Parts: sequence; structure tokens; C-alpha cells
Amino acid sequence: MIRKMKKIYIITSVLLLSVIVSCKKDFLERPPLNQVSEATFWKNANDVYLAVNGVYNQLPGDDMVYDDAAADNAHAQYPWESSATAVSSGNVNSTLDAGWGFIGIGRANYFLDNADKVTGMDKTLLDRYKAEVRFIRANAYFWLISKFGDVPLSTKTVELGRENIPRTPKAEVLKFVVDELDAIAKILPQSYAGGKPNEKGRITKGAALALKARAHLYEGQWQLAADAASQVMTLGYDLFKVTAEDALNAKDNYSAWVDFANADDEKKFRVGLRSYEALFYQANEGNVEVILDRQRIPQQDANFLNTLLPSGDLGGWGSIAPTQELVNSYPSYKTGDLITPPSPAQRAAWYKAKDPAFKNEYRNRDPRFYASILFDGNPWNAIQDDYSFKWTEGAGNTALTGYSVRKMVDPKIYRDQIDNHANNILIRYAEVLLTYAEAKNELTGPDASVYDALDKIRTRAGMPVVDRSKYATQETLRALIRNERRVELAIEGQRYMDIRRWKIAPQLMKPIYSIADAAKPIQERTWNDKLYLMPIPQDQIDLSKGVLKQNSGY
Repeated sequence: MIRKMKKIYIITSVLLLSVIVSCKKDFLERPPLNQVSEATFWKNANDVYLAVNGVYNQLPGDDMVYDDAAADNAHAQYPWESSATAVSSGNVNSTLDAGWGFIGIGRANYFLDNADKVTGMDKTLLDRYKAEVRFIRANAYFWLISKFGDVPLSTKTVELGRENIPRTPKAEVLKFVVDELDAIAKILPQSYAGGKPNEKGRITKGAALALKARAHLYEGQWQLAADAASQVMTLGYDLFKVTAEDALNAKDNYSAWVDFANADDEKKFRVGLRSYEALFYQANEGNVEVILDRQRIPQQDANFLNTLLPSGDLGGWGSIAPTQELVNSYPSYKTGDLITPPSPAQRAAWYKAKDPAFKNEYRNRDPRFYASILFDGNPWNAIQDDYSFKWTEGAGNTALTGYSVRKMVDPKIYRDQIDNHANNILIRYAEVLLTYAEAKNELTGPDASVYDALDKIRTRAGMPVVDRSKYATQETLRALIRNERRVELAIEGQRYMDIRRWKIAPQLMKPIYSIADAAKPIQERTWNDKLYLMPIPQDQIDLSKGVLKQNSGY
């Protein structure tokens, strides 16, 4: 929902839009017969404003982090929290619901079917509201086809008795999504000045074009992806940066982990680390890098990242635990190249023996590593005086992989002992640069524009620019781009689709182990090609009386 709305607006919006949520779980939600009457609503511009805001809460939120745990970046420790544990294990059947749902689409359709009933409203504003809602519907359909392939496409409120709609081919739904994004990009503004009904955080032209770029990228439509990303790159977005550290951050002793060449080198490293981690903090929400975020209302609508992600010693659950493979993907701060990690057996032996060599693999790594991963010895005075992470095998709420997530955890919120109300960033400018780099490299191979896009991201993080001589071919640069995407977007929900669209999931989805035991798996993981798509939940097939057809393999 839009930030800074009054509580009564939120309650009214949700009450109104409960009209379109079914009392029983049909596979396409239909309106019940006994809720808010249409005759008492759709009377004035404020009704429309409230209704739009009620649709906004269907944007994704904290749950996006679980998609990394459904892939090879993380381990979801608690099966009851999400479908990620089952999906990552490969133990998937038609009893699983991996996100099949049409509530957001139903709300959007209901709004679009009724908004024109209001008379005397400014047409330009009404068209903009419709464009915002059309984006939310397009985004919902995009995620459905990404996970399930063919899905029922409905652009009108589903009438009672006609809710069993067959699946529409994915290509048709994708075309619908892209056409919608094209159309609304012509209507939506580049930014909002603030104040009702122009609150900052509403959906913009940039969000429509960035989602279009993502959709084309996922489908391997390189020219279209590069073109859409190029359009976003002209709209004034930039990478968030800080120029200095505060007093608490300055206390972190990174000279124990990084062999700095001189004072300037240390400053570059530290400012890069702080720039990257701070872009997710509540104090910096809505910064120049944010293209789309799921708004949170201060003191009313908390996110749960400060609970889900950190370890038990910080009051967290360690729900999403980084894997060793994610840790291995962070390159050398000195060279910009991937490091050669010790074998799992050697690492475990060093850990058991308390050998100082255990910590050597954490030296001289990408600043984003220190900003993202809580590894044994990582200092973090911002969250607690003299704090450094200590992994203890078997401790309560301690991630079994040996690592916890630091990224997106807000240390000021922890110190203040209040809920985290930071907006969930859904699309940011760094992703657009990575989309452009990948698409352009796949089209033509390396060129100056590809290197420049990557260098912007790496420089912001304090990393060396790309070595043009070492990454001079399409193949070598492809590998670097893919790793850069993994590191930059870690735990942001992109990895699930990345390993599927690149067709590398069969090689990556393998058992994961404790850092202290290379022989006993924490989680067995296997791959079957049916997992490129998730199953339609069997109860939804049953409710459709067989109109819905199951994906292959389930």
C-alpha cells in the first residue's frame, strides 16, 4: 500500500476489496454475495483512491527471499514457513502450493470493471489509477507464468458459476503482460511529487519498463530486453551511494580481513560496503536506486526481515541460511576474479581443530560479501557494540550451513528494539544494468556499453572494474555477468528463475552440508526436469472439475 495513508483509508480499502475474495478457495476467486454493496461505493474520486490503495497490498513482500532458498543460494530451515524447503529438495508433488493464486488479479479486475462508474472524476487521474492497477495485475501474471507456465487468463471479474477457466498458453499470457506494460508506460509518470493522490512509491513508468525488461530477459528475448533496459537507463535512476561511514561503522576492523594497500584503498572498500548495505535500510527507503518497492506504513505494517534473516544471537530465526556455494561466489576484492575455496572436508577439519586457516577463505573478498553474509568473525558494530558473528554448531536458531544473512537486516531497527518498516525493494536500478549487460552480451558479445554497465555496479561496491582483456569473449563475459548477478541480487528472489532460464539447475541443486561436517547432509537435494515448472495444486484441479490440466511429471 501507499505510504503515509491514514489508517482509516487502509481499513476501508481492504474492506471494500474483500468483495472479490471468495469464501471458498476456487482456483479463480469470485465475489461473495454478502459483502460491501457496489451501490454504496464507486461514488466519488476518493472511493477510487481507496480502492487503488487496496490493490497495492497484493504486491510481493518479504516472501521473495524464499525464492533464493528454493534455489542454490540459501537453505530454508523451516518447512512450515514456505514451499522453499520442498522445492529445493526436489520432493515436489501436486499436494504442494508453490504460489498458485489469483487474489491480486481478481482485485485488479474488479477495480477495472467498476472504476468508470464514478462520475465527475478527472479522466487523466482515473487513467493513471487504472494503469497502476494494470501493472499490479501484469506483475501477478508474470510471476504465475514464470512458476507454472500456462495459467488461466482473465481480464474481467469472474462471474459466479463461470470461474472454471482453462489454462491459457504461456506465450499468450506473456504477450498480454508485455502489451499491458507497453501501454501503461505511456500513461504513468516518471515520478510523483508527493501528497494525496501523488504519494511517492506509487508505480511509475520506470517500473513498467523495468518489469518489461525482466520479462523479456527471462524469455531470452535479448533485443527486447536490452531495448527496455536502455529506456529505463534514460529515466534518471542511479546507484545508491554514501560518501563516508558513521561512528559505529567506523569501529569495524576490516584490516583483520582485508590486506589494504593504503588508506585510500581502505576507504574505497569501506564506502563500497556501506553503500551496498545501506540501500536497504529504512532510513534510505525510496532512494535513487529504487524503481519499485512494496510500501510499508511506519508503525503499522512491519516487514519481518530483522526476524527471518539473522541468527539467534541477534534475536533472529535464521530462516534463510546462505549456502557455501553462495559464499564461494563472492570474488576477490584484489583481482575481481573468483576465489578457489578449500574442499568441504578441509574446511570442516579446520573448523573442528580451531585452526586459524579456517578463516583464511574469508580474507580479501568482495565488499558485498561482508555486507551480505554473517560468517564466523564478521564484525558489525552498527548492530551491537563490539559484535562479531560467532557460529556455534547446534545453537538455537543458528543456521545449519554455518552462515546467516546480514543483507536487508537493519541494524538501527535492532538497536532501537522496534519493528522494521523498511519497504521491500522489488526492482532496483542495479538489476536493470545487469539485464542490459546480459542481454547485450548475448546479442553481440562484449562491447563498451556492457563493460560500463558492469563497472557501475562493481565500482559502487568498491570492487575493481572488469578486466577487458581477461573477459574479452562472449563466453567468459557471460560467466562473469551471471556471477555478478548472483552476488549483486543475492537473497532478493531472482536466483530461482535465473538457474532455470539458464538451464543450469540440474548441476546446482545438490545436497548441502554443515560447515562443520562434510559427510552428513543438512538437506538432500535432487533435480528432475519437471521442476522447471511447479505443479498446479491438486485441490485446485479438483475444484475446477478437471478444467485445469496438470503440468507434465506431476
